[in-house]
Amino acid sequence: MRDAYIVTSVRTPGCRRGKGAFKDTRPEDLLTFIMNAAMDKTPGLEKKDVDDIMIGCSFPEAEQGLNIGRLAAKIAGFPDEVSGATVNRFCASGLEAIALASMRVMSGWSDIVIGGGIESMTFVPMGGNMPRPHPEHTREHADLYTSMGITAENVANRYNISREDQDEFAYNSQMKASKAKAEKLFTEIVPTPASKFVLQEDGTYKNETFLMDYDDGIREATTVEGLAKLRPVFAANGSVTAGNSSQTTDGAATSIIMSEDKVKEYGLTPIAKLKFYTTVGCNPDEMGVGPRYAIPKLMKIAGVSLDDVGLFEVNEAFASQALYCCRELGLDLQKVNIHGGAIALGHPLGCTGAKLCATLLANMKKHGVKYGVESMCIGGGMGAAALFELCD
Repeated sequence: MRDAYIVTSVRTPGCRRGKGAFKDTRPEDLLTFIMNAAMDKTPGLEKKDVDDIMIGCSFPEAEQGLNIGRLAAKIAGFPDEVSGATVNRFCASGLEAIALASMRVMSGWSDIVIGGGIESMTFVPMGGNMPRPHPEHTREHADLYTSMGITAENVANRYNISREDQDEFAYNSQMKASKAKAEKLFTEIVPTPASKFVLQEDGTYKNETFLMDYDDGIREATTVEGLAKLRPVFAANGSVTAGNSSQTTDGAATSIIMSEDKVKEYGLTPIAKLKFYTTVGCNPDEMGVGPRYAIPKLMKIAGVSLDDVGLFEVNEAFASQALYCCRELGLDLQKVNIHGGAIALGHPLGCTGAKLCATLLANMKKHGVKYGVESMCIGGGMGAAALFELCD
């Protein structure tokens, strides 16, 4: 099989659902902007040269429905011949889209494919606008519909992840993100136009635009003592709080993937190759353990030792599950989420896999790390993991 080269990988900032900078910005606008930004950062590439576009979205309905992968392509100015699809593997949707785009290149079916993700949790709420679980099967498979917060409580209770350890993990996430923001280390972010409706003197509202260039959910003033005062939100005597859970967020990210021939034709210097990708199922009512099983499966397929991996991006859906997975795998936390994770930066569901790809590749390039791993748990009881190799 051919190699799949990622030549560009960028993201918008992640902004808080309902309160952040993107609360009035439609998901199509976020996605089309970051797709065009990726194209602009790839010298010589024209839109007519792209074969296909794969976009991850966890809740592809309403403003982000009707196959947003195709709609966004047209809105962004890609010609009719450039096809598009929407991919849904819940929290891994963005990574799944990048993997599918890469496999098209690897197989020889395509030469240039865009993979990415979008989620506006402001416009489409967690669970969608009209969830309708199967009335009979919910009796036998209630675990499939378990609240994500309860699954995090289950992980904490079953595997002895204390409240104190969860809060410390959350604090460190906020501090790493705060430091990265202050030092302008999020080089994968492209300043993104955001809409806001401003009340006019005549009582009408005007849609105004401003540029947003940072993740607005970071809480620099976080303290361990402050986190300890927060009440549990999913169980009366629980340990999972708003402070040690991921933030619900709006955002988009894209990567451009090419064959070796096209990389040479355009004279580009690729960032990395997507070498391997895998998924695995686990108990739905403790879905957060997914990375604990997906990462070893990935390493076995790749024939690479965990000791050879220089950086990890493990999505922090909840501190309980992220901490459990890292402990079980024996990961050095100094190599995990070096600029903070979703507790500080947000988890825009279908975008997250594409967002973490952009972050991981930027950090691999900066630190000269040969191998990087991205992994996350997935609603419904799954884990996903991908291995990236830095190009010389």
